[in-house]
Parts: sequence; structure tokens; C-alpha cells
Amino acid sequence: MTPDNHSNLYDILNAMEDGIYITREDHTVEFMNDAMVRQFGPGLGKPCYQVVNQSEVMCPWCRAKEVFEDGMGVHSEVYIPRQNKTYRIIEVPIKNLDGSISKLNIYRDITRRKDQELQLRATEQDYRRLFEHVAAGVYTSSKEGRFLNANHALLEMLGYSDKDEFLNMSIQRDLYVRPEDRIAFQQMIEDDGHVVNYPVEFKRKDGSTIPVLLTAHTRTNPAGQVVGYEGICVDQTQIVRMQRKIEEGRDFLNNIIQSSPNAIIGADMQGRVIIWNKGAEETLGYTADELMGEDVRQLYSEGMAYELMRMMRSPEYGGKGKLRGYPLTFMHKDGRAVEGTMSASIIYDKDGGETASVGFFVDLGERLAMERQLSRTQEQLLQSEKLAAMGRLTSQLAHELNNPLYGIMNTLELMKTEIRPDNKRRRLLDMALSETVRLADMLRKMLSFSKPDQEERRPVDINTIVDEIMLLHEKQLREVDIKLQVSLGEGLRPVSASKNQLRQVMLNMVSNAKDAMPQGGRLTVTTSGNGGHVRVEIGDTGSGIRPEHLDKIFDTFFTTKTESARGVGLGLSVCYGFVKDHGGDIQVESKVGVGTTFKIILPVVQGDVELPKTADNAPTA
Repeated sequence: MTPDNHSNLYDILNAMEDGIYITREDHTVEFMNDAMVRQFGPGLGKPCYQVVNQSEVMCPWCRAKEVFEDGMGVHSEVYIPRQNKTYRIIEVPIKNLDGSISKLNIYRDITRRKDQELQLRATEQDYRRLFEHVAAGVYTSSKEGRFLNANHALLEMLGYSDKDEFLNMSIQRDLYVRPEDRIAFQQMIEDDGHVVNYPVEFKRKDGSTIPVLLTAHTRTNPAGQVVGYEGICVDQTQIVRMQRKIEEGRDFLNNIIQSSPNAIIGADMQGRVIIWNKGAEETLGYTADELMGEDVRQLYSEGMAYELMRMMRSPEYGGKGKLRGYPLTFMHKDGRAVEGTMSASIIYDKDGGETASVGFFVDLGERLAMERQLSRTQEQLLQSEKLAAMGRLTSQLAHELNNPLYGIMNTLELMKTEIRPDNKRRRLLDMALSETVRLADMLRKMLSFSKPDQEERRPVDINTIVDEIMLLHEKQLREVDIKLQVSLGEGLRPVSASKNQLRQVMLNMVSNAKDAMPQGGRLTVTTSGNGGHVRVEIGDTGSGIRPEHLDKIFDTFFTTKTESARGVGLGLSVCYGFVKDHGGDIQVESKVGVGTTFKIILPVVQGDVELPKTADNAPTA
């Protein structure tokens, strides 16, 4: 064979990408195409084993003997270290025009394909290892509802030891707790081509149930038709158990919050209500439905919500992020004030950022009311102690003064018998005796203050006493430019009282009103009744009583008068003692610069009562 006779053939061979060369029976290379030259270098006239393998002996893979002796073509795959490549070699005999035989060698580079096959084989092995050893259950199944394959983890998860038994089960009937879940699964996977984390319950071989998550996709044939499914099953038993524990813990915490008798209020950092327990509903009157998501600041007085946050952020009120026992007043839904204490804290996330705040409000309304009542009771007891002390003091003074006073009275009486009635000295003795009698009467009244029960009580018309006192003082009041206005209620029931003590009370009230109006003014006296009580109101337009003195005016020895002769501080305390002893009460209202009004309230005599026909019950002329 010569190039001149086969030029067209050589051109064709040179155009091919496979390496091609022709050798004679003695292995001498008589043709190499361009691709062969590029891969192995020029080699015409050289032995083929020198060109291909750079060896002095025949290549170990050479099958020239079979080709030349048997006249048949052979195929082989050979790795050539020199090239670090794998070739598919085709060796076929060709007959020359002169009748000799040559060998045509075609070297096709299949290195890339072999690498891909190796990778595919390795991938397949990895897949098999993954299939068998992954902790989740892996399966393939037919569309009709039979398992085609399943890994050991799935069998173990469902309690099967025999794989053949497992593969023979009906998936819809034997595996699903609710067969309709299988139908829903197929509808989803047929529509979307896949299903992700579909929660179902499977039946184990022993009949127990197990929660799983299904993730799968369809398997199709070359025509694109769905023939089955493949995917994984993840056992959710531990997760479900943990979720139940979390739910139980959350429910327990919620029960604690809801069962608390105190109001628990939580809000996010935008001020939206996120916690409103039953205690808050009962304490403030708003339901959770009314306030969840609403602005919590509407519950506080203006600026108070910001002030609470400021205190919580400060370390001075219980530590940073906390507020302990701060007195606070909320407004109930019905408009009344709810007094109590607020303890609160800020809730932080793991990075220290503020996420919410929660407050615990304790309603102290009843407790504070009891404390106020106790305080009033203590004040009343203290007042009673003062009155008792005053009574003991006046009783002792009265007894001590009575003996010398009666001695003076007897002496004056004796002296009168020795002086003629028309003597000027007799008149002085009469005056001294009269003043001594008046002093004795004062001592008797002091004794009646210390022992009020000794005073005889009988039904008394309050209008009669008021009328008497007003007539007595009318002229005196007019002389100091005080206008008197009296309004007596009609049909008032009598009160059971000591007339002398009531007179002393009225006299003291009128005297105080007169002292409060040194420049003149108006004195108003009214009586009224409501069936169970009568009320006497004595109002003046005087200087008034300062607010800090209102709670002290009935205290023994307390006085605001500057004149020592009139500022002893016994008048109102004596009046208070008399009225309280009669089962009544004295109330006072006053405003500095406007005036003062005293209200004397006394219980009436129940039932039919006839007033005594005495001069005392008749108005004074």
C-alpha cells in the first residue's frame, strides 16, 4: 500500500478525530493520521510499539497475531500510562492491492467516558450506602400502593424484620392510620410533582401508631408518565413528645397567669397589650378581647407609662429592668379609681434587647379602706381618751374648788345679815355673791361634762333651743354688725337630750361664729330633718379655718384664737363630747376668707312622744 494509490482514503482518515495508523506485519508504521501524530508524535517507518508505548518490545495489549493469522478484527480498552488516558482500540486487517495484509489501528480516547462511569459507579455506591444507612426511612413505591424498595431504617421504624413481608403490604390499608391521608398524599404529589413535610400517622406492625413527616417526589417512565413515588419518612415521635411537653409547659404557665388573683399586664415595646389575665379583667373591668393589641398607655394617667419605663430602666427602683411595689392608681372601666401597687420588669432577648414588659398589679382598695377606717377609729379613740382625760381633770378641779367656793358663799351670806339692805356695801355683797353663784354653776357644768350621764335626758324640741339661743344673742350680734338669718324646719321630731348640754353646744357655736366675724357679717342658722335625724346648720361669713386645722379643731386644748382669755381650747372639744354622747355627730365645712358651717346631727326619738309642758319648751320672749 502506498500513499499515491490511496490519497483519497488518507484524506478521509486525516479528517477523523480518532487516532489512526496502519502497520505492516512486521509492526512497521506505514501511515499515521494527523490526530495520531498529535497524540503520539511522528512515527512513520518506526515499529508501532516504539511510537505508541516508547518500548522496544511489543505492547502487552497488542493483538496483531490474531488479526494477521485469523483475519478478524478485535476490540479492546487499554490504559496507556504514557498518555495517562484510556483508549478503545479497534484492530482490523486490510488487504493491499498487491495482496499483502496490513493492520488498521483506530485509537479512540474514552478517558472522559471512563471517568464518568467511575463517578457514576461511585455515586451509585454512595447512594446505596446512603439508602441503607441513613437514619430516616427511605423508600420507593408503585403508584398502585406497594413498596418496591425500603431501607433498613424504615423497616425498623415500622417494626418489621422481614423485608419481603414489608414489600408485600398494601400501603393504604396496612400502613396509613387514616386511609384518606394516602389519597390526599397522592393528589398533592400528582398535582405538584412533590410533597414536602406532609404530617401523617403510620401503623406499626404491632398495631401501635407513629407520627411521621413525608417528603417525596414522583417517578416517571421515559414517556413522562408517573409510575411511582420515592422519598423519605422522618419519625416525629420525639419531636411530637417535645412539642407536647412544650405545650404542657405553655399551658401550665398560662394557667398560672390566668389563675393569679392579681392583675398581670404585658405589652410589647410598641405598647400593644399582649397579656391580659382574668385578674386584670376582674380588677379593671376590661375583657381581654377589648384590650389585646390595643395601646396599654390608655390605662395610665398622662405620662405615667413613660415614667414606669424610666424607673424600670433605672437601677434605683429594684435593679435595672425591675420595679418593685410602686403605688399606682388605675381607672376602672366604670370610672372609679382602683388603688394598689405595681411591680414590673422588662423582658430581654438573648442579645440583651428589650422585647416586652410585664407588670403585676395588686388591688389594695379594701386594705387601704380598712387602714383609713382604722386610722379614723384610732383618731376617735384618741379623741375619746382626750375627752376622758379632760373629764377627769375638770371633775378633779370642780371637786377641789367646790368646798372653798361654798365657804365663800356662806361667808357672804353671813356678812349680808350684818349689813342693812339699804347700805351701799350690801349691794357690793350681793354682786359678789351673784358672781360666786355663777362660778358655782360653771363648776356644775364642768362636772356634767366629766359625767354627762348624770344629766337628765328627756325629749326636747330642737327648734325651741335654737330659738332661745338666737333671741338671747340677737341684740349682741346686732351691736357688732352681724346680721342674723334663722330658718326653722317644720314638723321636726324631738330628740332625747340634756337641754343644758345642747344649750351649751349652741352657745359655743354662736360664740365662735361671732369671734370669726370681728368686722361684721352674716350668721345663718337652719334646722331640718329626714325622719331619723335632725340637723342644725350654723354658718358664718367669717375668716374660715385653714385646711391643716380642720382635723384638729375638736381636739382638747387646740385653739386658733390668740387672746389668752378666750383661747383655752375647750369649747369645741366639749361640744364634740356632748354631741357624740347623744349618739350624734358634728361636721364642719370651711374655706379661708369665705366662712365656716358647722352641722350638728342628732338622732330623733322614735315612736309617739309628748313634749313636757314646761316653760323650757316655750320660746323665750
